[in-house]
Amino acid sequence: MLINMNQMLELAKKNKFAVGAFNVADSNFLRVVIEAAEENDAPAIIAVHPTELEFTKDEFFQYTVSRLKNSSVPFVLHMDHGDSLASIMRAIHSGFSSVMIDGSLLPFEENIQMTKEVVQVCHKIGVSVEGELGTIGNTGTSIEGGVSKVIYTQPEDAEKFIEETGIDTLAVAIGTAHGIYPKDVKPELKMDVLKAIKETVDIPLVLHGGSANPDEEIARAVEIGIQKVNISSDYKYAFYKKCREILSTTELWDPNAIYPECILEAKKVVKQKMTLFNSINKAELYRNLNVRPWRNELN
Repeated sequence: MLINMNQMLELAKKNKFAVGAFNVADSNFLRVVIEAAEENDAPAIIAVHPTELEFTKDEFFQYTVSRLKNSSVPFVLHMDHGDSLASIMRAIHSGFSSVMIDGSLLPFEENIQMTKEVVQVCHKIGVSVEGELGTIGNTGTSIEGGVSKVIYTQPEDAEKFIEETGIDTLAVAIGTAHGIYPKDVKPELKMDVLKAIKETVDIPLVLHGGSANPDEEIARAVEIGIQKVNISSDYKYAFYKKCREILSTTELWDPNAIYPECILEAKKVVKQKMTLFNSINKAELYRNLNVRPWRNELN
């Protein structure tokens, strides 16, 4: 079942769990996330960065949308870190039910203006919108980038940002970074910042850069009020670690001989994350409430 982010996170917020948003860059990773979600009856978000959309091409998502619509598990197809109205519209025309517009590196008022423009377009056609306030760090190991110094989200800014833009969800900066942290770096999330934001605003909150953080910190963030956690590097790393092992010890070249074990390793990570987010067996909640499938008003 394909739904939008409002439908997905409203129930997550009410029932105090988070939903994993897993970045997908080809059919292997799409299969990993969908199968892991179905095997564990867990809702999931298929996230796609603009560079991933450019790589896979729009036609790939005709299959993706069909596959998600025909699943008994609720999914959101989400544009991650959209950087312009053009990239947002490309995603919408490809069947995405949710988008993120990332103006976090812009001055505050410019971020508001760009985000508001996207909201005005998307809400007319039932597409949910995520905005970002503050900045995410950069480990140097991710295509999503980031900054060298994190600017933490301020609660009073978050309140104004939400009020003036009309966004549905807010990505907050509490100390995470995109990618896998170097071995000499120990990430520490600022739970006091998250608590202050949660006490100030009422919409679902998003945590970017969820990979490689201590499980106890992610679990605590979900407990405080994070409803969506973005995961990319952790499960892709597991996939390619196994792939490197196979290729270094065999002369295989057929994908159907190489990739099955890689898919299994990646699915183990996805299941572990779903367990951490407390989303295992939560798909039933959506079915019990007869949540209606999302319909793309452009199609």
